[in-house]
Amino acid sequence: MTVLPADGLSLAAEFPAPAHEQWQRLVEGVLRKSGKDAAGPAAEEALSTTVEDGLITRPLYTSRDSAPDAGYPGFAPFTRGSKAEGNAAGGWDVRQRHTLLDPARLNEAVLADLENGVTSLWLTVGGVSGVPVSALAGALDGVYLDLAPVVLDAGAETGAAATELLRICAERGVDARSVRGNLGADPLGQAARSGAEPDLSDAVHWAQRCAQEFPGLRALTVDALPYHEAGGSAAEELGASLATGVAWLRALTDAGLSVEDACGQVEFRYAATADQFLTIAKLRAARRLWSRVAEVCGAPGAGAQHQHAVTSSVMMTRRDPWVNMLRTTLACLGAGVGGADSVTVLPFDHALGLPDAFARRIARNTSTILLEESHLARVIDPAGGSWYVERLTAELADAAWSFFQEIERSGGQAAALRSGMIGERLAATWAARSKDLARRKEPITGVSEFPQLAERPVEREPAPAGAAAASGGLPRVRRDEAFEALRARSDAHLAATGERPKVFLAALGPASAHTARASFAANLFQSGGIEPVHDPVSVDATTAAAAFKAGGATVACLCSSDALYAEQAAAVAEALGSAGARQVFLAGRPGEYPGVDAYVFAGSDVVAVLSSLLDRMDVA
Repeated sequence: MTVLPADGLSLAAEFPAPAHEQWQRLVEGVLRKSGKDAAGPAAEEALSTTVEDGLITRPLYTSRDSAPDAGYPGFAPFTRGSKAEGNAAGGWDVRQRHTLLDPARLNEAVLADLENGVTSLWLTVGGVSGVPVSALAGALDGVYLDLAPVVLDAGAETGAAATELLRICAERGVDARSVRGNLGADPLGQAARSGAEPDLSDAVHWAQRCAQEFPGLRALTVDALPYHEAGGSAAEELGASLATGVAWLRALTDAGLSVEDACGQVEFRYAATADQFLTIAKLRAARRLWSRVAEVCGAPGAGAQHQHAVTSSVMMTRRDPWVNMLRTTLACLGAGVGGADSVTVLPFDHALGLPDAFARRIARNTSTILLEESHLARVIDPAGGSWYVERLTAELADAAWSFFQEIERSGGQAAALRSGMIGERLAATWAARSKDLARRKEPITGVSEFPQLAERPVEREPAPAGAAAASGGLPRVRRDEAFEALRARSDAHLAATGERPKVFLAALGPASAHTARASFAANLFQSGGIEPVHDPVSVDATTAAAAFKAGGATVACLCSSDALYAEQAAAVAEALGSAGARQVFLAGRPGEYPGVDAYVFAGSDVVAVLSSLLDRMDVA
């Protein structure tokens, strides 16, 4: 008689469970085939990856990888969600961002969004980058303000914008208890953006008023985007947000609010990236950290952090912007699985200027597909219980808490911004990441990998002045900025001469010998806007010179196997040099090849190589 196991599944039940050491031995065999000699735990370490904040992701996680008890959704430490029901009841709040200056155009876009799946509005108001405060009523014409929460981003004009929004609500007969959204007061975030000295008094006044008169309206935003957009890591983003939140608790309780009421006035805004697991862990860690702060303040039940996740602008590219649809989909997925209460998907053309109607449609439909077709919200905290996610959450929380403590030792968030401590830390992180980007260790699809030089650029109406640039505070960075500078030089050369700078690919031997390295070289040079010429398919010392001259290039790159390099590289390089090649590259690791000036290989600093090459080619 066959005895079924407790789970009712008999498949392979007669086999003993494999041990961790058995798996390691199998890994050892695979590594030996690739030329690496590692045994036992060292074999596992060889497959591990060090990511930002010094965290290490391993290839296998088991129940031995312990993490603090995550509890249950809706209960401290809120790691698994701020609400007991999660987003299962109605999905997350789909929040669309708008930066149009003209109130009529803004109203048209707002109504189209609300009619097609958007559930709340995030409006830039005032200044040079938002709709005028006096035109807010027209922009919200036809919007049911008791159904559609409004989140303001008004900077220095927050008080005026808040006054106008509440006046509009009263004028339209919206009961104070039905007003929802966030007034967006964020003087510390504005200080990070602009370098100005923050004044919290007006924001405290609005928090007091909301707590007393508008139970569904928050006054304050802890915006962590300035730290992410300055190149900060996930832990630095979390640590800075935690220090900002603590600064608000101090200010609000000093003004007479209880800790519970103070916590209820704050919404946290975080970036969601295409690294879905890091996004999931970041949002879960943020809730655990804020729960700890509330517990220390004597109000453990008030630590349910309200989160707004925004797809990262740092990851958005200007070249091949269609790929941004995939990036934002992954980011939205990570935000949803991570338990964000509200999610804003930036349009795929965000880096190019104002989005068109199609881009806004795709942005809002990203959430709709994940909610309605992928059913992503039907399970509360679907990543919970994953040994990998739980461990990553715990390690990220520890790293963030350490940075938070550094800020507190520096005198708090305002003092750390004023002294430059935060800026210096973020700059160091970005400098290290920039090296990985330059070496394509962190690839950017469509930019540093698989660029399309012939693709027609996507053009958009420019964004309002001041909407995309910092003016004295923390910088705003993009992953594509170094490669974008190279491509801009190529574009200018194309406009001035009618053609792009070219490199001749001198492929040696049969296709089986040179295809891999020729493809690698073509991809690499195109990432800098340099057009590869691979005609004829193969050359040798007797044909290379004529082929080079016919191709119209000024530099050349040898592409083949190491064996053929040993036989032909020197002679072909000499022929290319005699034919007028300003520089001769070789695709492969550096070696002793007479006539070869430079080498391109996996892990080389592509940005430095291509920048120097464009200089040599007289490309301004």
